[in-house]
Amino acid sequence: MVEILIVDDDVMLAEMLATKLQRSGYRAEIANTLKDGVDLARSRAFDVIFLDVQMPDGDGLDFFPQFKTVASNPEIIIMTGSGDPDGAKKAIRSGAWSYLEKPHVLENLLLPLTRVLQYRQEKNKIGAVPVALKREAIIGKSPLLKYCLDQLAKAAASDASVLITGKTGTGKEVFARALHDNSARAKHPFVVVDCASLPETLIESALFGHVRGAFTGADRSAGGLIKMAHGGSLFLDEVGEMPERIQKTFLRVLQEGRYRPVGGDKEEYSDFRVIAATNRNLEHDAENAIFRSDLFFRLRSFNIHLPPLRERKEDIRELTLHFLACLCDRLKIAHKGITEDYFEHLHAYDWPGNIRELQQTLEQVFAAAVRHPTLYAFHLPEHFRVRKTLEGMAAEQEQEHSDDGSQVARALPAWKEFKSTMEKNYLEHLLDCTGFNIIEACRISGLSRARLYQLINIHNLPKSSPFNSD
Repeated sequence: MVEILIVDDDVMLAEMLATKLQRSGYRAEIANTLKDGVDLARSRAFDVIFLDVQMPDGDGLDFFPQFKTVASNPEIIIMTGSGDPDGAKKAIRSGAWSYLEKPHVLENLLLPLTRVLQYRQEKNKIGAVPVALKREAIIGKSPLLKYCLDQLAKAAASDASVLITGKTGTGKEVFARALHDNSARAKHPFVVVDCASLPETLIESALFGHVRGAFTGADRSAGGLIKMAHGGSLFLDEVGEMPERIQKTFLRVLQEGRYRPVGGDKEEYSDFRVIAATNRNLEHDAENAIFRSDLFFRLRSFNIHLPPLRERKEDIRELTLHFLACLCDRLKIAHKGITEDYFEHLHAYDWPGNIRELQQTLEQVFAAAVRHPTLYAFHLPEHFRVRKTLEGMAAEQEQEHSDDGSQVARALPAWKEFKSTMEKNYLEHLLDCTGFNIIEACRISGLSRARLYQLINIHNLPKSSPFNSD
């Protein structure tokens, strides 16, 4: 029987979903927190998980890798209470089957479920194709990186154009080279075109080549990068910076494989695969006519999105050890040790420059501590240590505040006990002020004579002054 897990803090909706699924012949379990959901997913073999985004203990999308990487490798359908375009993109890029809005989830539930189960059945029949990727330069084992490697393996098996996206320093060129090395074109050239550094006046000549006399200084003919890439891969780094005039010409080359060198009158042919990379949002640029939409769609036959380092901090230790070993080998010195507090400081940092910044930081530390056999947190640049110190101080203050609050809470009496004590104190003060004059005490307090005597008896108070001589 198909096993389905519903992770949602809306108890009523979760029960309604479970009931509908059970009536349709499925077995459904409910978890009302992300922690309980992950624990259930690890202990049971679920086929499909309906995952809510806004949960009391976190964001469902942040926990997506933990659900996706359990043993049963379930398909995941994201649910949310409100339409969120960015959340939808993140869900789909993470590998979600679909994205449902809660107001319509009950009525739209069964169709995507039927399709995802059909897909899962076919996928299980096909089985996983064993792929031994050449990935020596891609370091890490985090769930997000593993997903990117799965995407790379699928792209390497085809000859479609690939667009690699991600922030600066996430390793786009490293992935592009790995894609080429694992493809059928691996024995042919991997040619890099840096679209951001080539002047607009030279990029056409650099790509297509030129004939002798095509322009001033062209004293001989030269083949371009496209010709060099024949049989292999052409890597367009920072493709978003390609001038608009060249975009139109390059689109035709992609479609037909034919081009004309600058100043030439004959077309030439080149069989190459395009791998492009950008840190820009090309989809946004295409929608706003900043980048040609037809070229964008042609480049994005297959998309691999690389996560920033702050989202895959599990890989920091392995990356650090790898880069440090390379530095030691380069200088032919003994490998260095690294203290745990060094790693703690690295984990506390957000790494806006991503893997590139981590590598440059290690080179800086290595140069400063080249004679030290062990690297300590003290060797890190000042801003790392300041950040970690401030983070520790903030944590201590928060803990102190929490401890103070807990101590105050433990010192507070029960409400009934507090009320009785204050009531007794009030009555004692009232009787003392009025000289035990019951009529005056009733007037001041607003209590009836019967109620006042009742309270005096409850608290076992004297009805007249103990100092009265009568």
